[in-house]
Parts: sequence; C-alpha cells; structure tokens
Amino acid sequence: MLLGMEQAAGFLAAAILITLSPGPDNLMILSLGVARGRQQGMVFGLGCALGCLSHTAMAALGISALLAASPAAFMALKTAGGVYLLWLGWQSWRHSGNMLAPHQGTTPPQESCGRLFAKGLLANAINPKVVLFFLAFLPQFVISQQGHIAWQTAQLGLLFTLQAALVFALLGYFAGHAGSWLATSRQRSVCLDKLAGSIFALLGLKLLLTR
Repeated sequence: MLLGMEQAAGFLAAAILITLSPGPDNLMILSLGVARGRQQGMVFGLGCALGCLSHTAMAALGISALLAASPAAFMALKTAGGVYLLWLGWQSWRHSGNMLAPHQGTTPPQESCGRLFAKGLLANAINPKVVLFFLAFLPQFVISQQGHIAWQTAQLGLLFTLQAALVFALLGYFAGHAGSWLATSRQRSVCLDKLAGSIFALLGLKLLLTR
C-alpha cells in the first residue's frame, strides 16, 4: 500500500519547510560549502540527508521509542554525537587553509568526497535530536485506519530523505558558489575553515550541554 496523494503532499510540504528552517544540518552544510567549495558542500549535504534513512528504519521498527524511553541510552547517543561534532570542528581548524585558489600554483590535498559523505552520514545518524524528531514528526502523518503503520512510516521517512537530499544539495551548491570567490587567498581560506570548524564545535558543545 502506497501513501495517498493528499497524505504525501501534506507531509512533503511540511518536510520542506522544516528542512529549510535554520538548524544544525543547514549550518554545517552552509559553513562547509563556503569553506571548501560546491562539491564538498553538496557531498556532505547528501550524507546528512541519507543519514535520515537510519532514523526512518529506527522509527519504523520502534527502536526510536525505546531510545527515547531510556535516559541512559539517549545520553550515550547524545554524548557520542556531541563529541563527534567537536572532533569535526577540531579537524577543520587543524587543516584550515587547505583550499587555495588554483591560480596560486599549489594543489593541496583535498578531503575525499567519500570521507565527507561518511562524515555527513554519521553526523546525522548519531544526532539524538533527529531521532526524537522522526519519532514525533512521522507518526503525525500516519493514517492508522489504513493499517501497515511501519510501512507508512518507512515511506514517509524515505520521502523526507529524498527532499532533504535535494534541499541540502542546493544549499551546498549555492554556499560553495558564494565561498569560491572568498577563498582566493590563503588568509581568507584559513578564516573560512576556522569559521566552519567553530560552527561544528559550537553545535557539539550545545548538544553536550543541553539537557
């Protein structure tokens, strides 16, 4: 049984608005796109979006509800997410200035797209706030009278992931377009990377310190 047109359209409209609203994923994608370029921002954004598939599976199988009901498990996931974001921030500071303008005659090593994709995937997958968001948001659009609750939840999660992939890719593209002309000197490149690292670190601290 597939979602009805009205059900899917209502969910998609709400999902797009939520995805466009300022949040950790948006900030990370924008900062990385500005600091590293269009391709890097888009790949990281795609990783963040596909990280939603894990939350979809957990919500459909009821694991999210178990995590939310267990303070110890939720705290462990929250701590892991916060520490990981702090690590991303440190790495960005440590390797700041790696993106130099081509005309400067140097080709410093760029972080591979595979690594950036994996970072985005993991950053989203271990974010406990996204776990709770999916647990609270998806059921609002499930029609219990139609049955197949888990299957409806899975379809809604997949739809959310698809629209998030498109929105995040666009964010990464335009952020990279804006940042490409900024990174025309090593000094500006260092500043952009440190700004991105600071945003990652602040988001990690917020996650660790928020009860």
